[in-house]
Amino acid sequence: MNARKGSVLCNITVSLDGYAAGPNQTEERPFGDDGDDGTGRLLHAWMFDTPEENRAEAEAMTQARAFIMGRNMFGPVRGAWDRPWNGWWGDEPPFRAPVFVLTHHARAPQPIAGGTTFHFVTDGITSALARARTAAGDGDVSIMGGATTVNQYLAAGLVDELRLHIAPFTMGASTRLFDGVPPMRLEQSAVRSARLATHVTYRVLRRQPGR
Repeated sequence: MNARKGSVLCNITVSLDGYAAGPNQTEERPFGDDGDDGTGRLLHAWMFDTPEENRAEAEAMTQARAFIMGRNMFGPVRGAWDRPWNGWWGDEPPFRAPVFVLTHHARAPQPIAGGTTFHFVTDGITSALARARTAAGDGDVSIMGGATTVNQYLAAGLVDELRLHIAPFTMGASTRLFDGVPPMRLEQSAVRSARLATHVTYRVLRRQPGR
């Protein structure tokens, strides 16, 4: 009998018009012009300002056994790795599991306190997913973002479940969830309204050929 494989999840916060960050991102403003101070505090107010109300959703974001993210989510360094950078999350990131970062520039794995190790993958999204699945065993793999990375996995038909945290404001520009993704069918499996976000979970019903 084959061992159970976990699900591939996408877990991302977006504005009401579907943006996961504003334009003009910089190291000082990691979420760009997001209608606030660029720290993502407006977009992620549901986590920052009402943590008790949204504890279950916040904790679920880091319960996978392996994670995937794009280089833009990992940090602002572009091109070759010409200076130290270990992510936005400080000395002890919340993942406590392997994190596979998509990049065009090779770099040795970076272990961090608390059990997180960042692995840098240069040969594409399917390779990153294969490595994440191996690391996760029978647990879930979570694709954290940003929107460009999530869109690649959605377009490739590699996602089982999409978890959206929708903030009640519009961004107006930047990279939008579902940009470049072919039409697909989703089935809503859970929804919960909170003061600063609506949390919606969808099962992906239609996948691309080859899934």
